[in-house]
Amino acid sequence: MKPRRLVAAVAVLSIAPAVAACADSNKTGGGKGGGVFTTIDGDHAINVNAPINPYNGESNAFAGYNSMNLAWPKNSLSDPNAFYPGVAKDWSLSSDGTKLTIDVQPKAKWSDGSDVTAQDIKTSAAVAFTQGGGAFVVTPGAAGGLGDVKVLGAKKVEFDQAGGTANNTFERNVLTMSVVPDSVFGSQLPKDVWTTIHTAVGSTNAAATKAQNTITALGKKLVDFGPKKDVSCGPFVLERVNPSAAILTKNKDFWDADKIAPAQVQLLNYAGNQQIWNYLIAGKLDAAPYTATPTNVVKQILKTKGNATVSGFSPVDAALAFNESIAPFGNVHVRRGLAYLIDRKLVTKIGEPESGTASKVTTGLIAPAATQQLGSDFVSKLNPYEESKTKAASEFRAAGMHKSGDKWLMSNGKQFTVNVQVPTGFSDWIAGGQSIASQLTSFGIASKPATSADYATYLSDLADGKFAVGFWLVALGPSNYNAYQRLYGSANGWNVFGHSVKHSAPGKDGNWMGSPQTQTVPGVGTVDPGALTNQLSALPLDRQKAAVQKLATISNDQLPVIQLWDYTNVQFLNTNKYTNFPKDNSDVLRLSAGVWMQLGYINAK
Repeated sequence: MKPRRLVAAVAVLSIAPAVAACADSNKTGGGKGGGVFTTIDGDHAINVNAPINPYNGESNAFAGYNSMNLAWPKNSLSDPNAFYPGVAKDWSLSSDGTKLTIDVQPKAKWSDGSDVTAQDIKTSAAVAFTQGGGAFVVTPGAAGGLGDVKVLGAKKVEFDQAGGTANNTFERNVLTMSVVPDSVFGSQLPKDVWTTIHTAVGSTNAAATKAQNTITALGKKLVDFGPKKDVSCGPFVLERVNPSAAILTKNKDFWDADKIAPAQVQLLNYAGNQQIWNYLIAGKLDAAPYTATPTNVVKQILKTKGNATVSGFSPVDAALAFNESIAPFGNVHVRRGLAYLIDRKLVTKIGEPESGTASKVTTGLIAPAATQQLGSDFVSKLNPYEESKTKAASEFRAAGMHKSGDKWLMSNGKQFTVNVQVPTGFSDWIAGGQSIASQLTSFGIASKPATSADYATYLSDLADGKFAVGFWLVALGPSNYNAYQRLYGSANGWNVFGHSVKHSAPGKDGNWMGSPQTQTVPGVGTVDPGALTNQLSALPLDRQKAAVQKLATISNDQLPVIQLWDYTNVQFLNTNKYTNFPKDNSDVLRLSAGVWMQLGYINAK
């Protein structure tokens, strides 16, 4: 389980407001010193029986330690293609955006002493195809899909975007690919795997369907595969796993081994956030990724000698989303009334009081990104929907409601009811939902929070249109395309096929949000927001502003969601044994400590 998914009702201490990420200037490299660096894996707890396979959900391949990507994404407000080198030393994208050429680190070796080669990269791409997602989808015409991988030399590879597409998500989706050894995984692939891949992505006939099914079946087999002994090209090699921890030792064959200070990394197991807090209070962790923590526990943690925090913005926002196909939420006056009624500052104070910043305005972007890309003057002219019971009442009346005694009634005479759905385990959402329900109840709207058994069930039921109102993560940056896909993508009926977009009716093809296909907004006109969002995928960043301004205006006017708070990424570290950690607002804070070491951070005292 991920620490993030065990979110506490009161979150971690925030050091400073979110601002643009920056690169640190004091990276000097670790290298000498040795010792044991102790932390936890931010993706999941330790499973003794899990394979050493980066695609397995409980994998013992740990990102940045014994599992490597082609490159590591920087935490950028606006540039989705800003990366630090990983297995790829450098790369270049063709002028038309359809060919990405990768140069492998010249000194890269596997822990068995063999070279990391272009064939390893091609095999890794084939394995990625069996798992799907991103550039590695086997749907013909999929936006940003990969068409072919060509070995150009022992250390040079070319990735070709599938014909008929030129999507600016392609570069990012390829660079985040996990790299696995051909010597281990190659034998698990059929010899004609690339013929099957080409057939699957190149046509829509019966042969393509058969090929797609073959790849899907292969993926189910591969996800559980793993070698008996770790073969790593990262800075560490998995030595052993026991119920309490995974132990990794320094890889002497890592190309930048001189930068790596610890002789060993210990990833402690955990059953939940409480155990992570106890580790921190006891001073057992040298660093811990974002873990939501109550304020009183934060105070205890910071009393421990050497403990401190480091923070930076997180490109994600918690929002209240609507199923507009369920009455009366299809009426924009109802959504605006709720926006005026809900005190977002109070909701944030209760749900994410210190690792959340109350949203000042709904734009579809987190606040720093909106200011940077839209301009502060533009943002200031949007409706902030500041708390106003008077304006809320006016909007509800415009929707045909009226108040009888202390209750708001809909036009059919039934009391207006707003139940807020949240998944179990998301304590910040649960607490925020309780705050919203309390505010609505006091205004005469019947409201209560309701919980789903788990996040997977929550998402499944959302897709089935079972909820009228629920929490939803939005503004997923740094790509504007990805951010607005959360509002005007498949969850709202728009599905992309190559350059075209198809809109499905509410209740069809995963459309649970139910917004109309075209929307008329003052100052913008009549627009298809899904089609406009898709245009962002083909536009360079410096030409996206006009489209983003339209989408922000539509989102602010029509309110498919009400943005509640932006998240702040707050992490703990301990300086008793190691120094030179990343600083506040560093662009590496969303990467693991293993990647920090690769980039020259973390010195032994």
